[in-house]
Amino acid sequence: MKGTHLGELEELVLLTTAVLDGAAYSVTVAKEIQEVSKRSITLSTAHTALFRLEQKGFVTSYVGGTTKERGGRRKRLYRISKAGFAALNEAMSVRNTMWQRMPKIAFDI
Repeated sequence: MKGTHLGELEELVLLTTAVLDGAAYSVTVAKEIQEVSKRSITLSTAHTALFRLEQKGFVTSYVGGTTKERGGRRKRLYRISKAGFAALNEAMSVRNTMWQRMPKIAFDI
C-alpha cells in the first residue's frame, strides 16, 4: 500500500465517496463536491484522485451495469474501504485536535 497521508482534495473525494455509498464515480463525485463545497473540480481530477485512493487501499472499485444514458457503456463505481474509513477518522481527529488547541483569537470585524 502507498503512503496513507491524505491531501485536502483526496480527503474531499474520499468523504464524497463515503457519502455516495456505492454510487460514486468520477461524475457523481465531481458534482457532489461542486454542490457542497462550491469548488470546481474536473472529471479528470476526480478520476485521478479516485485512482490514487484505490492504490492506497482507501477505496475499492467495481464495474457497474450498462445504462442507456451512457450509450450502453459500463462505469467504474467506488466504495470506501475499512482503511479509507480509518484514514478519514484519523484526518478528522487531527483537525479536531488542532481546532481545540487554537487559542481564542479576537478579530476586529
